[in-house]
Amino acid sequence: MDPRIARSVWHQLEAINAVAYFTDECRDAASDLGFKGFWMGYFACRASPMGAVPAGVVEATFFNFHPSRVRRAIPDAWAIADPAEVVIARSSEAAAALRRLLPSGDAERLAGTVTPALRVAIDTADSAGRPLFAANRDVSVPDDPVAALWQAATTLREHRGDGHVALLTSVGLDGCEAHVLFAAGEGIDPELFQQSRGWSGDDWAAACEKLSARGLIASDESLTASGRQLRAQIENDTDTLAMAPYSAVGEPAIDRLLDALSPAASQVAASGDLIFPNPMGLPDPRNA
Repeated sequence: MDPRIARSVWHQLEAINAVAYFTDECRDAASDLGFKGFWMGYFACRASPMGAVPAGVVEATFFNFHPSRVRRAIPDAWAIADPAEVVIARSSEAAAALRRLLPSGDAERLAGTVTPALRVAIDTADSAGRPLFAANRDVSVPDDPVAALWQAATTLREHRGDGHVALLTSVGLDGCEAHVLFAAGEGIDPELFQQSRGWSGDDWAAACEKLSARGLIASDESLTASGRQLRAQIENDTDTLAMAPYSAVGEPAIDRLLDALSPAASQVAASGDLIFPNPMGLPDPRNA
């Protein structure tokens, strides 16, 4: 199977997963749990499948955030709400958001169509070196089918993300440098990543200096030929690493999966709840 299939699936699944970060239902759930501000809720909710881990674990797995942003939330969040409680709340409210965005039973029908194939992918995937994937795979499958769909989408996006982080570190990139390369390649305002991921202007300038010394970006912060080549290599290798679970599903089932996911992801994107461009690097599935 063509590894680019993994990218196509990610484009659609990420829109399903992303409701946890952009919708009012999920933001309100974090507030109701007692978390102080968006970022404490973000880190606690996304890290909760790993349990009450220390800040260093979240720094390592949430690679592209400035460590100080993590440490303003973790471990304090675990004194406010138990991770097991957070796991249940995040999938429940993500399901509520999906039902609002995919009304009239569409969310349930989507879950019934795609979740079995997603579970095959999850159950056959290798968890070695993938901590966020492994933690999410161990989450009990919710009884609510829409919550189970969201959990499956999230588990597979974390599988891809874990592999992507491994590739970025293998070529000597830190979290800020990875954002500089991405912003340069996609023509996105650096301020989006500086504000959302906690990197200062000085951090960004230092990352640019290091990448320039490696011949990866030019003086105007555009990618050089070497920078384009490296970025393409990382993205292609990410697809290859992410492909293994879908190979177990089989191409005919993947085609059916994409046929069902594509209109749903486009409907979620069209709702206005998600923003484009976004710091997740998710392209608009309507244009994918």
